[in-house]
Formats: sequence, structure tokens, C-alpha cells
Amino acid sequence: MTNKLSGSCQCGRNRFEAEGEFERFMLCHCKYCQKDTGSAHAANLLGTTATLRWLSGEDGHTAYTIPGTRHTRAFCTTCGSAVPSWQLDGTLLVVPAGSLDSGVNRTPDAHIFVASRASWDCELEKLPNHDTYPA
Repeated sequence: MTNKLSGSCQCGRNRFEAEGEFERFMLCHCKYCQKDTGSAHAANLLGTTATLRWLSGEDGHTAYTIPGTRHTRAFCTTCGSAVPSWQLDGTLLVVPAGSLDSGVNRTPDAHIFVASRASWDCELEKLPNHDTYPA
């Protein structure tokens, strides 16, 4: 996937553009990603040659790496929203799909760490759908 993606955090302090090749789009079910998101999985675009440009807020985010692991979560220091980060010693750009304001023109490639999948994460596509909060 080669294109230019734009995104921001919830409060708008951090705005960015990511451009280039994203080799993978993964849904990660590891326990760390469940804690990061407060949900069943994280959805991340991964690129080894993509670039990241901060439009605003370059000093408005921080990252936390779980001690003894390679797991890093970057987030806005104001609202806590996930934002992109360079990981694996700066060789991998990780862009949280939910942080994007532009659309993603592909579907995820795979579910990973499914052995850790949340017990309630099954057949969710069968649940009722609502356009807004149900009455």
C-alpha cells in the first residue's frame, strides 16, 4: 500500500502525514494490544520504508515500552489517543489505523496473536448494527 495518509489524535494537538509503502496491516490480539486499546485488538499499519511527518504536536506525544519487551505504545500527552511511532530501533513505522483521518484503502492482512484473543471476541459480525447509539 503506497499512498499518503493523514491523521490526528482526538484533541487535534498531534497531526501527521505518513507516506510510502505499508507492507502489512495487522489486527493484533496480544494481551499488550488489548490493554493499549481497551478492546479486543489493535489495528496497525506497518511500514519499513514509509515516512512520517508531524504537522503539529511533535512535542505533544510520548511513548511507553513495556520493560523487557519490544512492545511500545505512543500516545498524545493531552488526550491519550494512540499516535504513530517508530519501533524496532527506528526501522518500523507503526501507524494505528484508528488515528487516521484519511481512509485506508485496504483490508487487514491477518489476525495475529490469536491465542490471546479475548474470550468475548467471537462471531461479532452477527451482532445487531446501529448507525447511532441505540434507543
